[in-house]
Amino acid sequence: MGSAGRDRTMFKFQEPLQEGVVVSRPNRFIMMVRIGGWTVRCHCPTTGRLGDAAISNVPCLVSRSRTRARKTEATVEAISLRPVTEGESWIGINQTAANRYVEHFLRTDQLARMASGQVRREVRLGNSRIDFLVGETYVEVKTPLISLPMAEGIRRVKHARFDSFDRLIKHMGDLGSDLRKGKRAVIVLCYLYNAAPFRRPPIDERNAPIVLAAEEARRRGVERWQVNLSLTREGVKLVKYFRND
Repeated sequence: MGSAGRDRTMFKFQEPLQEGVVVSRPNRFIMMVRIGGWTVRCHCPTTGRLGDAAISNVPCLVSRSRTRARKTEATVEAISLRPVTEGESWIGINQTAANRYVEHFLRTDQLARMASGQVRREVRLGNSRIDFLVGETYVEVKTPLISLPMAEGIRRVKHARFDSFDRLIKHMGDLGSDLRKGKRAVIVLCYLYNAAPFRRPPIDERNAPIVLAAEEARRRGVERWQVNLSLTREGVKLVKYFRND
């Protein structure tokens, strides 16, 4: 979808994103977006919930499809959960693209305090494939979208509170148990907006498996870092990153 371009500090899109308004989200995979005077069927790059927002009349940024093989004309890359009258503050929702963004910032040494060295993608560790091996550090990227900042005036909906953490628990277990001598392991919480520092929610029946898995991984030496990015029509910039465990 993009490349580093001439400015190595920014992940630049091949073409600027277009602004539109999400009219509706008829299913997990599709958003209907009004761009100019047309309503366009767009791909929704996350199948889960987007905070507690009702996804209608929401400003968005879309990237146009470059291949005729796609069933949709565009992909919704970001939304704004502020009323249109207050101006947009973009929240990226493309969880797959987040890995490309993080890879760019790793390769340009902008995350050197977290991990530095040769960057390899999709490295096997135990029974899992970890997103990156950077020098001697395994790096697994997660992009939370369950809880998002919402301004007053955005309509909320009540979601079922079931969330599957099986894949993350598996990765945490492999990162914690299969570390070799001299290697580190990092779980990255990558927010595609300038998020507040992550704070673990109170443990309850629903989240107990993931909370306990995170504590066990931390005990075995797995670090948790937070990376905040900023998405505009032109590209993605690193806002800040810090250890958060």
